[in-house]
Amino acid sequence: MYDERLNAREGSVMVKKSATKKREAAKAAKPKHPAKTAAPAAPDKEAEPSPAAASSGASEPSQAARSARRPRRAAPVRIGVLSDTHGYLDPQVLEVFAGVRHIIHAGDVMDAAILSELETVAPVTAVAGNLDRPDVVGDLPRQVAGEVDGIRFVVGHKPKRLQKRIARGKLSLDDLDLVVAGHEHVPSAVWIDGVLHLNPGTASSPEEEDDGPTVAVVEKLPTGLSVRFVPLAARREPAGG
Repeated sequence: MYDERLNAREGSVMVKKSATKKREAAKAAKPKHPAKTAAPAAPDKEAEPSPAAASSGASEPSQAARSARRPRRAAPVRIGVLSDTHGYLDPQVLEVFAGVRHIIHAGDVMDAAILSELETVAPVTAVAGNLDRPDVVGDLPRQVAGEVDGIRFVVGHKPKRLQKRIARGKLSLDDLDLVVAGHEHVPSAVWIDGVLHLNPGTASSPEEEDDGPTVAVVEKLPTGLSVRFVPLAARREPAGG
């Protein structure tokens, strides 16, 4: 019988011969097993993607490519609204209004430089208040109508005057989304028949009995207009006016 041992050092198989030569010769005389014919190799089959690869969609565009094709969400339409600055513009107003599409000033500006500062942020629509002199602020109109990205507005200084014009049919709410007035130094927001009537309050609180200064930011939403009042820091010394 064969005795196969592995020579670890040589890495080969050592065979010990049997004592009987006849047995060895008989074994040598026996025909060897015929070689088996190997079956023809099957044609190469394309590897099927794993479930994980199929779910991830290896052939799909990358996340960066999908993001590049995705339309960018439009920036919200916002309008900054203020009134009754009375010659003083709090620097915070420029920060609050950063990124707005338009600015509406409802009168009592009392310093043309204020409008110039506001125009560094966005286009400005302004009207004259009862304290605005043409030689100081220029020839501002008493009432202005306009539209900003689908927001139709009208602005005047005194709320009662605007309400009278609406009551007499000189001003139709059917063509408006926003009515802005100032003068009263009290912030308020009222929706009448889907129209926002807004008073942003005073941006300077010039009178001692005034509440704190405020401005407003109007934003266009799918459901309509929203308004946010932003309080400002009180001035150390109240201005006359």
